Amino acid sequence: MFTGIVEAMGEISRIERSSDLARLVVDAGVAAEGAKLGDSIAVNGCCLTVTAIDDLRLSFEAVAETLARTNLGMLTPGSRVNLERSVLAGQRLDGHVVQGHIDATGEVVSLERNGDDVRLEVRCGRDFSDLLVDKGSVAIDGVSLTVVRAGRDGFDVALIPHTLAVTTLGRRRPGDRVNLEADVLGKYVKKYVERVLAGVPANDRRPAT
Repeated sequence: MFTGIVEAMGEISRIERSSDLARLVVDAGVAAEGAKLGDSIAVNGCCLTVTAIDDLRLSFEAVAETLARTNLGMLTPGSRVNLERSVLAGQRLDGHVVQGHIDATGEVVSLERNGDDVRLEVRCGRDFSDLLVDKGSVAIDGVSLTVVRAGRDGFDVALIPHTLAVTTLGRRRPGDRVNLEADVLGKYVKKYVERVLAGVPANDRRPAT
């Protein structure tokens, strides 16, 4: 589990591709401190497993499904990525509950700056936008953000100067693909309401024992 508070911007140093997976080698900086084989680290919001460690350089493997459903397949050597280690029990949850399971990708429509007021607008599919509410939470490339406006085919968020400085979002341009994860609580509520409205019998709604 993650919180959506990015710890470091890493840089892709090497990508090794095969027919069904890609091995990503990332200069991870402080996010590599204390890392162990098998640890979970969010890379652009996608939960990946550390498969090799070389000082502050970490390796991850992404299977074809992950590459197809996220923007990881678009990375090249030199690309910058947001990194966050999994949350420790007992530490502050400064963002929101982020699983690292990408729901969809979206397209950056605009990044508009008006002094310190910076708005990022993202276009997404209706299946994802239905999970959003004004002032609710969303993770973009692993960054926990508050939705300013949720529409039928997209949404926008406000970015503070700190977020622009320590994450990749300030580098985004119209047309860029970003990883999106909705608030897990909203997903459960939507699923339950859909089943109730569809008239699913109560017995079928109870979990198996």
